[in-house]
Amino acid sequence: MRSHDFQHAHDDLPRRRRKPRFDDEIQPARSGRLTEAAKERLRELRDDAFETEIPGDGDRWSTWGDCEQGPRPLPAWVVTELGAVDTELGVLKTGKEADVHLLRRGLPGAEPSCLLAAKRYRGDEHRLFHRDAGYLEGRRMRRSREMRAMRQRTSFGRNLVAEQWAVAEFATLATLWTAGAPVPYPVQRDGTELLLEFIGDADGTAAPRLAELRPRGGELRDLWHQTTAALESLAVRGLAHGDLSAYNILVHKGQIVLIDLPQVVDVLANPSGLDFLARDVRNVANWFASRGLPDDMLDVTGLTADLHAAMGLT
Repeated sequence: MRSHDFQHAHDDLPRRRRKPRFDDEIQPARSGRLTEAAKERLRELRDDAFETEIPGDGDRWSTWGDCEQGPRPLPAWVVTELGAVDTELGVLKTGKEADVHLLRRGLPGAEPSCLLAAKRYRGDEHRLFHRDAGYLEGRRMRRSREMRAMRQRTSFGRNLVAEQWAVAEFATLATLWTAGAPVPYPVQRDGTELLLEFIGDADGTAAPRLAELRPRGGELRDLWHQTTAALESLAVRGLAHGDLSAYNILVHKGQIVLIDLPQVVDVLANPSGLDFLARDVRNVANWFASRGLPDDMLDVTGLTADLHAAMGLT
C-alpha cells in the first residue's frame, strides 16, 4: 500500500475541540502581560534601534501621540505638537510611591512651551504601597490572576498596583477637572507616568502647600470656605479624597488646588468610605483650628452632615 493512500485518512476522525480558557486559568507565557520593567526595556531597545538626535537640551521627544490623553476641550496652553521635546528641569517632590519632576514641553527654538508636573509611580522596587489595602477596597481587577498577583506582591503584581494607582488618579482628575473642581488638569498618562498641569509660576517656582502658609483673618476664612467647597465637589460624586490634609492642598494666587488623588475613595463602594471621609474633614478642620479659625465657623458635625447629604445618604 502506498503512503498517499493514507493522506486523507484523518479527515474522517473526530476533531478535538480546544478547551476554552477562563480568566483565572494560568495563561501561556507568550500571552502574558508585560510588566512596566519589561515595557521599559522594549522602549529602550526601540529607541536604540531608531535613535535620532534630540535637539537642544531636550531629554526625550514628546510622548503625546502614544499615551492616554486628557479630557476635552484641551486647555490652550497644552503643547500637542509631536515634534515637541521634553526637558527635565528638576525634582519637585519625592514620596513613598511616586516622585514628581518638573518638565518643560515645547518646540525646539520656538514657542509655545508649557511647564508640566511629571508624576512617576514606582512599582517593582517597592514591596508595598502606602496603606493601599484599605484604599483598594471596592476596586476590582477584571482578571483573578491579576488580583492574586497584587495580593501576593509578585514583581508583576507590584507593577500592576503602581499602574492601578496611576490609572485611578488620572481618571479621577479627568472627572473632577471636567466638573470644575479645583484640581490640576491631567494632560496625559503613559504607563505609570502622569503629566499634570504645573501649579506655580512661569519661572518654575511651585505653589506652596497650605501647610506652609500662615493665613490670618479674612484670608484664613476664605481658604476654609474654598476647602469645604472642594470637599463638597467630591461628595456630590460619591467620593472622598481619602488622605486630605494641609500637605496636599496647594495655594496659588489665593486659590486652593487639591493634589495627590490616587487613593480617592468611592464612599459607597468602600466599606470604610465614611471613615475616610470623616478623617478628611477632621484633618483639615484641625489645621484651620490651629491657625485660629473660630469654632463657630468650623462646625465639623454640620460639615460632615452636609457632605453626607450631598452623597444622598440622608
